[in-house]
Amino acid sequence: MLKRILHELKEHVPFTMLGAVSGIALMLLIIIARVKPKTLEPAFEGFHAAHVLLSAIVIAGLFHRYRGNAVQAVLVGFVGSVGIATLSDVIFPHEGGILLLKLTAEQHVMDFHLPIVEEPWLIAPAALIGIAIGIWKHKTKVSHTGHILVSTWASLFYLVAHAEGQVNWWPLLPLVLVVLFMSVWVPCCFSDIVFPLLFLGEEAADEHHHGHHDEHEHADAGS
Repeated sequence: MLKRILHELKEHVPFTMLGAVSGIALMLLIIIARVKPKTLEPAFEGFHAAHVLLSAIVIAGLFHRYRGNAVQAVLVGFVGSVGIATLSDVIFPHEGGILLLKLTAEQHVMDFHLPIVEEPWLIAPAALIGIAIGIWKHKTKVSHTGHILVSTWASLFYLVAHAEGQVNWWPLLPLVLVVLFMSVWVPCCFSDIVFPLLFLGEEAADEHHHGHHDEHEHADAGS
């Protein structure tokens, strides 16, 4: 499994870096426009909910296709989608933000915000709708690029919206790029390979993995 995971991590680098660069471009706009951090909280909630929905579609679709048990697909789809999206959009940017803010001259802190606990009315329906689509359509793939962009922007909005005070992000931008990259890279690999392998085995992981390769090939052919 370790060799498979390392290979998958390598395959995800180009698309994940593209997403991270798009996040930096978005952050530059936020800085230049002097957007107040707290006004970005709704943007975070929206992109996080979208990330949960996309993850739920794939996880529930894979599980139901290979196991055929709707109840188990709902449980695994809910826990998996919320857990992976929380890891990517909340835990990684929160911990990364703490490290970044320690480098600033002023004493800034990161607020911790857990959407599934504080906004269950938004996150739970997003997961359940995604699960329903996955089970109904047996959909095991979504746009890999779209998934990465949604996850990256959710991580960015969390980082900016939950850093207390007016942070001078300019000198931190190279490190923000690293935080955004890691926030998507590791959880994305876990979602695409480790999670299917743990629950469904090689065949399901292969199908999901090859689906992303097909998208990469189409993108290369069109460039």
